[in-house]
Amino acid sequence: MPTRKLYFEAVRLGDEVPPLTKGPVDRVQLARYAGASGDFNPVHVDDVHARSLGMPSVYAPGMLVMGMLGQLLSDWARGAQPRRFSVRFSKTVWPGDTLTARGRVMERWGEAGKYFAEVDLWVENQKGELVLRGAALVQLFFSADDENRQRAGQPPLLVPAPKESLRQPPPKPPEVRLPPAPAAAPAKKAASAARKAPPKKSARK
Repeated sequence: MPTRKLYFEAVRLGDEVPPLTKGPVDRVQLARYAGASGDFNPVHVDDVHARSLGMPSVYAPGMLVMGMLGQLLSDWARGAQPRRFSVRFSKTVWPGDTLTARGRVMERWGEAGKYFAEVDLWVENQKGELVLRGAALVQLFFSADDENRQRAGQPPLLVPAPKESLRQPPPKPPEVRLPPAPAAAPAKKAASAARKAPPKKSARK
């Protein structure tokens, strides 16, 4: 059976990425991640050390949670090329937490035979609390025919795809109009003119 691929023609604005649930997180997983990544920070694997710093226990490294978000994206956008992937950490993940990664298509457009989708991504714990927020930009073939053409060295399909977006444009700042400068009083104008006039030469007797 051929591997499923995602093409631009099948992507719709507001599409939900199928959620990915992981967990509950346990200490064995944290130890395995430390060995795989080479990150042996004791706050992630040593309860005694974590408590000495005021933590209730060890906690999950942020990159572990980020990896779950990356898996969500790669499982959904098979065949696409990631162009941007960014995250921002919001909440600590503790042993016992169950995590669900989610996503939504926020923008889609095509230009010059290249087609793109921008996706908002996030991870929630079992309480529905946001622990990680991210975003990604992926480039896709328009269709299977487009992919076959390009892989055969032919030009891409050119299909009109104006930008669509669910993002609200930022509000325009209010226009500030300065009041007109007050006109100079006649007396002040006369005094100013007198100061600028050249001195009169006195007649010799």
